[in-house]
Amino acid sequence: MAPHTRRLEPAGYPDSRRTTHDGRRTMKFLCVECDQQMAFAERDLPGDGTLAATFKCPKCGRVVAMLTNPMETQLVSSLGVEIGGRTVPAEPFETVRANVVTGGPSWSAGAQERLGRVPSFVRGMVKKIYADYAKERGIAEITPSIMDTARAELGLEGM
Repeated sequence: MAPHTRRLEPAGYPDSRRTTHDGRRTMKFLCVECDQQMAFAERDLPGDGTLAATFKCPKCGRVVAMLTNPMETQLVSSLGVEIGGRTVPAEPFETVRANVVTGGPSWSAGAQERLGRVPSFVRGMVKKIYADYAKERGIAEITPSIMDTARAELGLEGM
């Protein structure tokens, strides 16, 4: 490392390559002024495929925001990165409402199960991709097999 640079790490942490409880590496934001690890504060999903997340310094209160465009959001999702957690309790019939698409193809139980494993902040976009694919081809029911075919035809196999 060059003599005029320094390694930015949260105070008290000798190695910034920490992992989560399941062994995955985590990315953290650091307040440069306080040398404190910033805490996740809020996640916003405007519904247009973008993602906004804010982080706050526990010492000085400084807030930073991260905004991703739809392509970046999809990339983050494909890497398995999770930003924040569920901040509101589940609502009655939430799953049912999330899976009701007026005038679109129906979803088999297996396809719904697979869709349920997609991170919630991109689930709507993923569902729309498959629904559009099925509509364009006159497919009445989306199954895991249809999802596999769509991924291959649309070049989404790495996601």
